[in-house]
Amino acid sequence: MKRRILIGYQVLTGLSDTSTGLLLLFAPALTLRLMGVHVPADALPFLSYIGAFVLGVGIACFYGAILAMGLFFVERLEVVWLLTSITRGLVAVFVGVSILRGTLEAGWATVAVTDGAIALVQAFALWRGWLALAAE
Repeated sequence: MKRRILIGYQVLTGLSDTSTGLLLLFAPALTLRLMGVHVPADALPFLSYIGAFVLGVGIACFYGAILAMGLFFVERLEVVWLLTSITRGLVAVFVGVSILRGTLEAGWATVAVTDGAIALVQAFALWRGWLALAAE
């Protein structure tokens, strides 16, 4: 049961980031409209560039799901969680500070909250050794 929850979590986060990354890469204007935020048209190429990084995090999450399906996955998945939580934490702080400074619209708060929450959950889980418990 624990392992199925872990795999489900990995797939869910992978789907979220992979789909967002692909949308930012290939349809940044549509993606931002869906998020309810506005940016100048000349910023769209840079958002596509950011989409490549978001896509990378999504693929890492899918890799985590593949790891969780096998044996002896804990150490490798811990590395995936550490790196993705660092990335998400940095994004959450950057977006949050940018909203407070007024350089990003309040609509970006969903990014800060989502990435911040996932980063905190994964960091706490690593600290508490939850992945080793899921392997039992």
